[in-house]
Amino acid sequence: MSQFPSPVAPPPLNIPASDHVVKLSVIDTTTRMGKIPTTMFFESVIKGHEFFSGPAYSFLIEHESGAKVLFDMGVPQKWEDTAPSMVNLVRTSGVEVSVTKNVSDILIEHGIPLDSINSIIWSHHHWDHTGDPSLFPSTTTLTVGPGFKATMLPGYPTDPNSSILESAYKDRELVEISFEKSPEFRIGQFRAFDYFGDGSFYLLDSPGHAVGHICGLARTTTDTFVLLGGDVCHHAGELRPTKYLPLPDSIDPNPLPGKLAGDQECALGRFC
Repeated sequence: MSQFPSPVAPPPLNIPASDHVVKLSVIDTTTRMGKIPTTMFFESVIKGHEFFSGPAYSFLIEHESGAKVLFDMGVPQKWEDTAPSMVNLVRTSGVEVSVTKNVSDILIEHGIPLDSINSIIWSHHHWDHTGDPSLFPSTTTLTVGPGFKATMLPGYPTDPNSSILESAYKDRELVEISFEKSPEFRIGQFRAFDYFGDGSFYLLDSPGHAVGHICGLARTTTDTFVLLGGDVCHHAGELRPTKYLPLPDSIDPNPLPGKLAGDQECALGRFC
């Protein structure tokens, strides 16, 4: 007899049908971060995996109308010139950071004029996602999630303790997405916003990691999608086990061999 509950059916996604799609391009921002302590994301530490490294990506979304938006922009090349509170946090953490180009440079190298970018969408305000919007013309709007303005403004230097720069939104329209509508529109369990109004690209209200955190859901064919998660998840352990995908009775090979695993087996009445 199983020691664990049987899985339950997940809620339906209820994504409206649409023939409209977007072209999605992944941009390597040249951001590389190393010496990140794994304890920031999960415990217990696995020997030999005390630290990890990783990149940060940006996404170019191109609509059929010719509109272009960026979703996240990685770390700005001159990251040490960002808000002092954030710079000090990175330095004291011991995290190693390398960035050789701004997203604006990469776009120009690939023949995409900066004034063709209608908006920069921040999944959230953390330094490894914001890039440097000040390098874009004032016609490029900055789009953020709910609660951002009330919580994050003003930026540095008006607020010396702020973790964002005032220059990111100065002299440009700052658009805060509202998910309040009647009737409420949801995709799965997330409140959703139809960005272009034709079902080709959605923003999802996904608070938790940061104030105003949002995800992107890009329709790349009529029935396929790419989820732009921002920082909605850092480790597979955040996704499972769940009531939709519970633990199996046994895992082989055991990912955590040793006394702890032995005690767990004994508590379940196995191998004692």
